[in-house]
Amino acid sequence: MPEAKRRPPRSTDVARLAGVSQKTVSRVLNGEPYVSDEVRGRVLAAARELGYRRNTAARALHLGRFHRIGVVSLGTSLYGPSALLIALERRAREIGYAFTVVNTLEGEEGGVMKAVESLLGQGVDGIVLSEPIDEDQVLRIDPEVPVLSFGALPGLDGPRVVITGASGEGVGRRATEHLLDLGHTTVWHVAGPERWFASRDRVRGWREALAAAGVAEPPPLVGDWSPASGYAAGLILAVNPEVTAVFVANDEMAIGVLRALAESGRAVPEQVSVVGVDDIPSAAYLSPPLTTVPQDFHEVAAHGLDLLVEQIENEPGSATHDDLPARLVVRQSTAPPKEQT
Repeated sequence: MPEAKRRPPRSTDVARLAGVSQKTVSRVLNGEPYVSDEVRGRVLAAARELGYRRNTAARALHLGRFHRIGVVSLGTSLYGPSALLIALERRAREIGYAFTVVNTLEGEEGGVMKAVESLLGQGVDGIVLSEPIDEDQVLRIDPEVPVLSFGALPGLDGPRVVITGASGEGVGRRATEHLLDLGHTTVWHVAGPERWFASRDRVRGWREALAAAGVAEPPPLVGDWSPASGYAAGLILAVNPEVTAVFVANDEMAIGVLRALAESGRAVPEQVSVVGVDDIPSAAYLSPPLTTVPQDFHEVAAHGLDLLVEQIENEPGSATHDDLPARLVVRQSTAPPKEQT
């Protein structure tokens, strides 16, 4: 006689094993507050033991929501975008949301809008734009769909739009002001790709700091975020004796700048001070250790997703533009100019 097919576990089974009500199981699995850590742990352990999986399709019909967040990500292995994507996935899991990613390619015509349309077709409650770049097109998204962008995007506006993250202008100002405060007469800049809004914002902050100090603005050099492009820029800077301070738009390019300066016989920080951005894991172990403006991707992701979920689960409010302050980690790659030591 064939063995009877075992029915899949239900939320009532989880409640029975955990010794709680079915309502409590629902609260835990939906990521709702007002449940103690001890009870939450018992419910999740019971669900794992039973192999319980929520019926997300039925839940979507019941709530009118999919409990899924879609992310438009630039397909890249760069540290910043990759670290942000991992942090977003972890936070989404913590708050009980499924997570879908659509990658775009830099230079792909209409890539962001295509990715957004793909996500909406799959069924998502909100959309995250993780690394906005300029596609020379106005981004048009249904105003009823909550959107989180890590950085301002022209044309992106509405009652359910959340813009957060460390302001690129703030990052550029903080790095440049540090070098000026050390006594350098001006600060040179190695910028990221011009199509990236983050790069443009850091350039703007650098210029604002120079203008506020009333010092000359040297012509910026442009890289592509890679150590190789930083190295190429560093070789140009190294032969100019007037260069004593350099703000580099990310740590990976700063690694290239440090290598070029070392090969050219320009000591860091004795002759040239260098500041990067991101605080990648290797930044503290370079020679010399790199002064940098860190980006706490886990904090930024958690903060941003919490704001997005508020827009998803509550009535539409006003657009949120919530810049996080830029801070600086000072290490041994910066010092006062030689004549002042």
